[in-house]
Amino acid sequence: MGLGAGSIAKSLYHAFPALTIHTVEYRKAVADMAIKYFEVPVSERLFIHIDDAANYMKNTQIKTDVIFSDLYSSDGMETDQVQSSYLRDCKNALTFDGVLVLNICHTKIGQREVFDQLLEKEFAGKILSFIIEGGNKIVFAFNNKMPALSEDELLVKAHALQKLINVPMTRYAELLFN
Repeated sequence: MGLGAGSIAKSLYHAFPALTIHTVEYRKAVADMAIKYFEVPVSERLFIHIDDAANYMKNTQIKTDVIFSDLYSSDGMETDQVQSSYLRDCKNALTFDGVLVLNICHTKIGQREVFDQLLEKEFAGKILSFIIEGGNKIVFAFNNKMPALSEDELLVKAHALQKLINVPMTRYAELLFN
């Protein structure tokens, strides 16, 4: 959810050749710019849906293993991303062992507490999160159960993924255990 410049979509597209990717971008001009200027591939493996993310999630029939939700506009984070109905619709679109990954930015502590309560209501204790530089909170909300990984096992997998997608996954894995 939220194509933007397409960094996540491009990284996944190139790292996992068998992967089919569906992205949702509210503004067609943003999707056009991502293709033209940021080299988002035009491919039968990468679908760009022009729609409101909340509307798309409410109406999609596609079940997915991972949903990345990173909804921002020029005014900041989209409020739909922290609504109970949106979280529920995302959960309903996940496969049995699927995971929702959210990038959340809050300027007020009270907002963070309210969102944590909404997450708990929808995902009942199946949540991992950490704060990254700049204050954003990255949340992993699991549909069924959280994977049973040791810290060492997670760090090995994070390091391998980091090499594929050029994202500091090892650092993020460390943050989960701190």
